Amino acid sequence: MDIRNIAIIAHVDHGKTTLVDQLLKQSGSFRENQHVAERAMDSNDLERERGITILAKCTSVVWKDTRINIIDTPGHADFGGEVERILSMVDGAVVLVDSAEGALPQTKFVVGKALARGLKPIVVVNKIDRGDARPDEVHNEIFDLFAALGANDEQLDFPMLYASGRQGWADTEIDGPRKDLSPMFDLILRHVPPPAVNKDAPFAMVATILENDNFLGRVLTGRVEQGTAKMNMPVRVLRPDGSVVETGRLTKLLSFRGLDRVPVEEVEAGDIVAVAGLSEATIPETIAAPEVTEPLPSTPVDPPTLSMTFRLNDGPLGGREGKKVTSRQIRDRLFKETEGNIAIRVSESPESEAFEVAGRGELQLGVLIEQMRREGFELTIGRPRVLFRTNEETGEREEPFEEVLIDVDEPYSGVVVEKMALRKGIMQDMQPSGGGKVRLSFLIPSRGLIGYHGEFLTDTRGSGIMNRLFSGYQPYVGPIAGRRNGSLISSEDGTTTQYSLFSLQDRGTLFVDAGEKVYVGMIIGEHSRENDLEVNPIREKKLTNIRAAGKDEALLLIPPRKMNLEQAIAYIEDDELVEVTPSAVRIRKRYLDPHERKKRERQGTVD
Repeated sequence: MDIRNIAIIAHVDHGKTTLVDQLLKQSGSFRENQHVAERAMDSNDLERERGITILAKCTSVVWKDTRINIIDTPGHADFGGEVERILSMVDGAVVLVDSAEGALPQTKFVVGKALARGLKPIVVVNKIDRGDARPDEVHNEIFDLFAALGANDEQLDFPMLYASGRQGWADTEIDGPRKDLSPMFDLILRHVPPPAVNKDAPFAMVATILENDNFLGRVLTGRVEQGTAKMNMPVRVLRPDGSVVETGRLTKLLSFRGLDRVPVEEVEAGDIVAVAGLSEATIPETIAAPEVTEPLPSTPVDPPTLSMTFRLNDGPLGGREGKKVTSRQIRDRLFKETEGNIAIRVSESPESEAFEVAGRGELQLGVLIEQMRREGFELTIGRPRVLFRTNEETGEREEPFEEVLIDVDEPYSGVVVEKMALRKGIMQDMQPSGGGKVRLSFLIPSRGLIGYHGEFLTDTRGSGIMNRLFSGYQPYVGPIAGRRNGSLISSEDGTTTQYSLFSLQDRGTLFVDAGEKVYVGMIIGEHSRENDLEVNPIREKKLTNIRAAGKDEALLLIPPRKMNLEQAIAYIEDDELVEVTPSAVRIRKRYLDPHERKKRERQGTVD
């Protein structure tokens, strides 16, 4: 059977996973009466809750006796490592672009990687049924983007489709019949070349996706680059430097059929397959027949730009809510994560019982922490820090910069420009984008964006949209002002009372409600001034047998500001930590004892 391998790449929320749903339905992958969840490829709980794709996943459809392997990729820049490594498995890319938003930063990132690998792109202007669609302008934007990214003449001569993924149609003309997705299937068969592989050479493939299965153990997915894989054939695993990791047998060969993985006896070069039976093989190692001595080339992945410290939970409430609380369990889990997620790096921290975890951004590391807390882990997280480097030629200290694209209503553009300037952002462009909105483009140090997103949503009354993309390293720009307000810190252990919190809410914004457990050094709110303030949130009303003249005043509490995990991580300063357990997210001072904090402050001023 003929094979085509394609990836669907786009910016976040441009409709990749919804389009894959329709491709599966219209190719006959589902029975007529089969119940299929919306966004079927977003299979894990976090993806469904957040409405985003986190992991790259493979599926397969058959159209006119040709098997089309489709890889659905994440759209968020933090998960760019997933996109980079799967591009080695495909020969073509469907570039999906929103008909109103146009080419956004993540589109630029993934398209740049695809063009550099020589993939043949098909551009699909999606959501053409939107009221604010502007397909002709978007077409010009994409052509300019391809030219700016150094596309060759063949890539610049890309075919184009207009589509609505939700309604399930695509057409070569903007006012076509709008029946189904057959024009897209036919175009993929015509435009994307079959895989250029050697079927006569000994078997070899590069592992690009790693999963753990309760029954099969380690399951590695990749494209068979040469030869034929057969059940129970002996193989050996080679590192990129040529050394042998292990030898074993392929106890299971799984081929993709719709949403399922089906056991098969044999797979030829060019097809995408999942293999089981190996205990140590990982990404991006080569799985090959015993006679192969040279590993296949693997795609290097961009380095991490952000780091956080993962620590043991040593607070007074530690060990009460989670099952996995020791530093050894945290260490094993983090190093296991690095096997399947090559965009994350873990190293031992100078602190005792702590680990440095480096990744692409706050969202990527936030997803890892959320997965760990759901598995029963308790840990404390330090403030995100950018990873600096020294330029070998000039000796200058350099830091990561990001390209930020902001769509905002005109009345709020002034405050956004002002806040970005305070954070050392340099405006690149400002132009109206229709509908009373302005599109602003900035170049800003990654440090300046830590903790800004919540403030941005407040400033724009929730109507602003911010897209960001790693741009590269540039010279260090000096200190950037952090949070202006101090903290309300609990001075007692116990349970908060309504009586005490009522008198404290004039001091600032509270993070806790009545009846919650607190401890000395825990942050229970944001002070309205710049300094930290120690308060007693567990004080109770003194009861007497003398009736007061007049009734008691009603103690009405303002609803507290409850932070989710990402908001808490973005909020903290260097001397604060986020305590994460399966049932709670708390903020605390690094040193709980007030005397210890004062001693450290004095040492800091002396230094």
